[in-house]
Amino acid sequence: VYVGVIDEGIDLNHPDLAANIWDNPHDWPDDVDNDGNGYVDDLHGWDFHQNNNTIYDGVPGNFSTDSHGTHVAGTIGAVGNNGIGVAGVNWNVRIIAGKFLGPNGGTTANAVRAVDYFTDLKTRHGLNIVATNNSWGGGGYSQALHEALIRSANAGILFVAAAGNSNRNNDTRTSYPSN
Repeated sequence: VYVGVIDEGIDLNHPDLAANIWDNPHDWPDDVDNDGNGYVDDLHGWDFHQNNNTIYDGVPGNFSTDSHGTHVAGTIGAVGNNGIGVAGVNWNVRIIAGKFLGPNGGTTANAVRAVDYFTDLKTRHGLNIVATNNSWGGGGYSQALHEALIRSANAGILFVAAAGNSNRNNDTRTSYPSN
């Protein structure tokens, strides 16, 4: 089972996450796009914010850069019963990073690219990507993002979105993409 995390980056060396971070079997570290998906050496996912394969730009122990993506990945799939840290919901999951947020946020265009990245991984490589986690707020409606979500849904990927952290009623003040 694979879950994509579309968020900030993920600390792939975190002791609770390292065993469950996806290793791309169709690409290898040789500065070539071996799997032909347009992303050179996307070994554990892709950083759409900086357009490179570095899915974690933070410093271990410094919870400012890429801490939210790491936190979300831990909730989903931190290894349990190891006497350290936390336990995730699923201890036997492969987590794929789709980083599109940086220190000052991200763009809808990069969110679309991230959604499409996971759809491509599932349709072209047959990965059992069951869901993407999208714990980020959004702005107004985006037709491009809507169309990417439809492509993802048609591929059988559940798009899980955060309803927001602002203590607002989303029925009276919309928050996209959760609405």
